[in-house]
Amino acid sequence: MPRLLPQNFFRRDALDVARDLLGQELRHGEVRLRITEVEAYRFPNDTANHCRFGRTKRNEPMWGPPGRAYVYLCYGMHQMLNLVTNRADEGAAVLIRACSPIAGHAVIAARRGGRSTPVALTGPGKVGAALGLDVSFSHHACYRRGGLEVREGEPPTRIVSGPRVGIGYASEADQRAPWRLAEADTPWVSQRKTLA
Repeated sequence: MPRLLPQNFFRRDALDVARDLLGQELRHGEVRLRITEVEAYRFPNDTANHCRFGRTKRNEPMWGPPGRAYVYLCYGMHQMLNLVTNRADEGAAVLIRACSPIAGHAVIAARRGGRSTPVALTGPGKVGAALGLDVSFSHHACYRRGGLEVREGEPPTRIVSGPRVGIGYASEADQRAPWRLAEADTPWVSQRKTLA
């Protein structure tokens, strides 16, 4: 069984962690997913970051400690999984945007309306649904056995990058920043046209 990623893996800048999360494995119950696309939300000056205005009830999990989950509800329906990075009290995280399935295919298909092609897992809300997550998973330590785990996988041979998605409220520079990273040679990636 692949080893759990240690907490120290996450105690780095979100962009560094994001790059190294590609190819790693998410596990929850019988569902196992390979991470294929991520977005970094950095500290302290990223105007797309949920923590840009300080600590709130919603973003509290994002302030650490690192290696924990931050799950938030988007548009009242999508459960979005982030993995907290940096040091405690530095609000930063990596959004998991897309994955490919490793195991638990029947469960994934049931949770995703029978879908089994890349459309089933290419989008952060789709990943949260496939894993069976909700906001109660926030603060969960993903470097410990049980519940949601992040385990070692095979790094991709090639990585592409591009601007993050859905951050029109951020500064122009932060909208353009190439902080969305994806495995190059897989169909399990969203909005590929903006990646290079």
